[in-house]
Amino acid sequence: MIIACPGCNSLNRLPPDKPAQQANCGKCKQPLFQGKALELSSSNFAAHAQKSELPLVVDFWASWCGPCQSFAPVFSQAASELEPYFRFGKINTEQQQALAAQFNIRSIPTLMVFKQGKVVAQQAGAFPKQAFYQWLSQYK
Repeated sequence: MIIACPGCNSLNRLPPDKPAQQANCGKCKQPLFQGKALELSSSNFAAHAQKSELPLVVDFWASWCGPCQSFAPVFSQAASELEPYFRFGKINTEQQQALAAQFNIRSIPTLMVFKQGKVVAQQAGAFPKQAFYQWLSQYK
């Protein structure tokens, strides 16, 4: 499986016989799985959404959004518990307006699951933890 490094965004081939949690980037030597959501931008989005083979769960959010703020701990907990089955990333729609426009984000929070560059799921609004995990289980 090909995985993008959360630190330097370089692509790494993860051997199937090596435990994913122990894998490090071949370029920068950082762990490939850190149990936290990445801050995604136009500069690193393609490496994680299109080139990496790991499903990417993206939270489109803004700092002024109340539901975004209340969902943030659920999203963070999911990142720490569900890696290496998914990569989690956050896109601040105020700072990354081009990405928000590219995916036609009209309400926030909006959650999307990407698999090899394609949106396979989209949901507007926040979830309670159990409902979020159940929703994600369809896309492993």
